[in-house]
Amino acid sequence: MILDRNENKDVAVLLGAGSMGMAILRRVAAGKKILLGGRRQNSLDKAAESLRYSGYDVETFVVDAVDHVQVRAFAEKAASLGPIKIFIDTAGASPSQASPEEIIRLDLIGTAYALDIFGEVMAPGGAGVIISSMTGYMPHHLTPEDENALALTSTEKLAELDCLRDEKITNSGIAYIVSKRCNHLRVRTAAATTWAERGARINSISPGIIVTPLAYDEFNAPGTTYQSMIDTCAVKRAGTSDEIAAAGAYLLGPDAGFVTGTDLLIDGGTIAALKSGLFNLRAR
Repeated sequence: MILDRNENKDVAVLLGAGSMGMAILRRVAAGKKILLGGRRQNSLDKAAESLRYSGYDVETFVVDAVDHVQVRAFAEKAASLGPIKIFIDTAGASPSQASPEEIIRLDLIGTAYALDIFGEVMAPGGAGVIISSMTGYMPHHLTPEDENALALTSTEKLAELDCLRDEKITNSGIAYIVSKRCNHLRVRTAAATTWAERGARINSISPGIIVTPLAYDEFNAPGTTYQSMIDTCAVKRAGTSDEIAAAGAYLLGPDAGFVTGTDLLIDGGTIAALKSGLFNLRAR
């Protein structure tokens, strides 16, 4: 049975086929050609099957978001399918899943490369969203000079910055905070430069505690930080992927046509509670 006779469709790209990215995709990709990218073919196959049984047109591509050569090949594949109008990047590892070095490579440098590479292939009128984290708003050691360097240094030289040296990034929690702060800064720069030159918009979303399968690695980690954040935030609960998807659909859609280069914090008031002194945070 042929479910879609349309040809020359716009393309929606998802790098990192996790729960939040998939939820966003379902809201914005009807009638489009979807390209899913991730490290493991079996995971991609499951995600693609779920989408196909819901009526979406899907292809998959194995790509490691740490490897910019692979990310470029992924982008070239996407561009070969048609005009890229949507780009969603959820690739990343949490503090309980990876070493500080791995988090810097994937969440910080890998995201910077993705912004660069897709900034070269987005279609005019297209939009992208990076899934970052509320941790980008948490206390860190970065000076204004450090932040300026993170925002403007070429991606190839980011790893050489003094603020990313091992003696500064002493644990996975600090690596995660710095990486997510860098996401915000790089999105801002990309929105004003490469993405603007393509006539495309780029923003980020900083979710708070969202219930996903991978989030349980953090829920089950030692300590009470997650529970404290849930207990002290304004809404007294964790969030859902569908709530992030609603925001993602807005940022990727026409109603956000005047929104680019910014981050949308969606955390149920966790950062407000932290800044108000309702709980203390110790990055592990």
